[in-house]
Amino acid sequence: MFSDRNPILRRSLSSATFEQLRTLWRQIAASLGAEALLLTEDILVGEIPSPPPALRFTLLVSERFSALLMAEDEVEDTEDVFPLLLSIGLSFDPGAIATFVNQLGESFANNAAMLNLLAQAKGTLKPNDAQFQSEFTLSLVEILTKNDFSPLVNHALHQQLEQERLLNQVTTQIRQSLELPVILTAAVEQACNFLQADRLVIYQFEDPANISQTANFPRRGRITYEARSSEQIPSVLDWTEEDNCFVKEDKYFAKYAQGFTLALDDVALSYIFSPCLSNLLHKAQVRAKIVLPILVQKKLWGLLIAHQCFAPRQWQESEKKFLKHIAEHLAIAIYQAQLYAQLQQQKDTLEQRVIEYTQELRDALIVAESASRTKSEFLAAMSHELRTPLTCVIGLSSTLLRWPLGELSQKQQNYLQIIHNSGEQLLETINDILELSQVEAGKTVLNLSKFSLSQMARQTLQMLREKADIRGIKLRAEINLSSAKRNPREKGNGSYQQEKGFIADSRRIRQVLLNLLSNAVKFTPEGGRVTLRVWMENNHAVFQVEDTGIGIPEHQRSLLFQKFQQLDSSYNRQYEGTGLGLALTKQLVELHNGRIEVESTVGSGSTFTVWLPVQPVPTNINSIGLRSVNGNETLPIKPAGQVVLIEDREEVAILICDILTSASYQVVWLSETANAVEQIKLLEPRLAIVNLRLIGLDDYEVTHYLRHSSATRQIKVLALIADEVPEDWESDLVATIDDYLPQPIHPEKLLQKVLALASGNQN
Repeated sequence: MFSDRNPILRRSLSSATFEQLRTLWRQIAASLGAEALLLTEDILVGEIPSPPPALRFTLLVSERFSALLMAEDEVEDTEDVFPLLLSIGLSFDPGAIATFVNQLGESFANNAAMLNLLAQAKGTLKPNDAQFQSEFTLSLVEILTKNDFSPLVNHALHQQLEQERLLNQVTTQIRQSLELPVILTAAVEQACNFLQADRLVIYQFEDPANISQTANFPRRGRITYEARSSEQIPSVLDWTEEDNCFVKEDKYFAKYAQGFTLALDDVALSYIFSPCLSNLLHKAQVRAKIVLPILVQKKLWGLLIAHQCFAPRQWQESEKKFLKHIAEHLAIAIYQAQLYAQLQQQKDTLEQRVIEYTQELRDALIVAESASRTKSEFLAAMSHELRTPLTCVIGLSSTLLRWPLGELSQKQQNYLQIIHNSGEQLLETINDILELSQVEAGKTVLNLSKFSLSQMARQTLQMLREKADIRGIKLRAEINLSSAKRNPREKGNGSYQQEKGFIADSRRIRQVLLNLLSNAVKFTPEGGRVTLRVWMENNHAVFQVEDTGIGIPEHQRSLLFQKFQQLDSSYNRQYEGTGLGLALTKQLVELHNGRIEVESTVGSGSTFTVWLPVQPVPTNINSIGLRSVNGNETLPIKPAGQVVLIEDREEVAILICDILTSASYQVVWLSETANAVEQIKLLEPRLAIVNLRLIGLDDYEVTHYLRHSSATRQIKVLALIADEVPEDWESDLVATIDDYLPQPIHPEKLLQKVLALASGNQN
């Protein structure tokens, strides 16, 4: 019924000996404890209708030790005189035991529990622990030697048990170590001792290759491992065949590739017609040899060779079989080591690549940081160099436009208006670029203040009223700030008298609204409508701009908030713009931890919705923020006394003087700061305008003195700065000035600031 698949030991023994062996199996199972599984033929009762009565077995499986004992009645070719002689099979080989378990499972096709148990047992199989195997072998030999067998039988049993023990040790070493030299050295020494050979070597080819009947065979190599029974045996370690004798005898190589074993009892007789090989082996002092191939993945890697040096030797079949098993296990170890070496090489290569990529990323980061610094320096320079001339272009053109009619012709006024508008447009573009670059660089700091949402919304809408009227576009506002959770779409305009001040960066929120509304007006055809809705929702201010414009195709919406993008090249010709507005809008919204969304239908219009959370209340919040926002773009101009201007640039000074003079202010221009304080004491102006150089100290010292001197403490100070106030300067500025004005200077803003400060001084 069952095939034992070539167990290592198979002999005819008495039934009494078989029972003693069974007892040994039970003792071993008991010593292993709960981890051991012990099965006998009794489990077949009830599973097989007519189980073979002659079949008996004992199967022991555990992680540390596994063994199979089988017995069948001897029925033929026996001359033994022992009663009840049995044919007994004994195996420790995991493969043979696994085959037996598979065959056993065929008898339990309808027993799921037993099949699961056998599957678990099969998964546990592994080479036996070397120490446990040795102890078991001693007990096994003791049982077998008590029987009345001839010494020859006992010797054969002992030899086969030793083979099993040695193979188990080699297998254990392969499983526990990846050091190929250690494995090969130990295997060669142990095999040499077991065979009682004079010398056992491994001959390794320099270039292993696939071998076939027509291939070019690897003929060059050297002996890489050696074990000798005594020091009197000459060493052939690192020996290399120099006489090319193998070239003449290469007929064996193809056979080696097929697993051929060459056993020569006396090389003198075997190579009588091959004097080259005969002389070569005579030099190495070889009288008998056995050669087995070491095949790694079907490639002839080398040869395992045993030498008898002083006399001929008749090699037994059991010895050939033993060396064949050793060669097979060594092939596994070699392949395992090759895979490990490849893995290590790949690991080293990957580590080197990681180092190289890391260095490349570091270099790229350095280049990027350098580029970022260069960009920041360039933008800082451009901020000054571009805004300064624009101050004159916008300011002087605005001043000329205020001159009484008649002094300039209509054509001249039209030209001035074009110059003024172009300057404003260019300034807007420059401001957008600079603002966007500052936000992206993470250098933008929110200037939080409290202001009125409704006033800002109406104010921003009013700024676009003239442009919308020219194009025949209706502007509407739906503002509902009386309820914290209502959308103006749901409940009319509502009341905003219960509105509380909203905390955010008012300048940048105004810019967000202005960008969205300007965009809506730009892309809405004549006769269309733009609606601005504002409401509070879950501690968020919600701005919604809806238009009846051209709409945005769905496949182009991914480009909507990218820099320098307009969604269609034809729009560049029909609609002016740099494509920065929406990109900057998204950045400013996210700077407030808000979000922006868009809904659009081609041909029907678009709706942009912005959610802005209320910002934390800062400790130094501007308490007059609500008062600083009013609905008038230009304050009424009233004479308010004398103003001192400290400015070293003539063109800027002329602009400011003209603006203030046209508003009936008396202006005294001081171009140097050396004697400025003394002159201010003498003049006693209501207001001092100082062009504050944040990169120097002269002007800062002037403002500091004016603020802390008892003679000038009552004078209001308005500082002109190049750009927004740096965060680290803000506390110092608050202590030395009353207000500041970024450049380029807008006449209306300058007049607003001057009037507010001068009026406050009068009070």
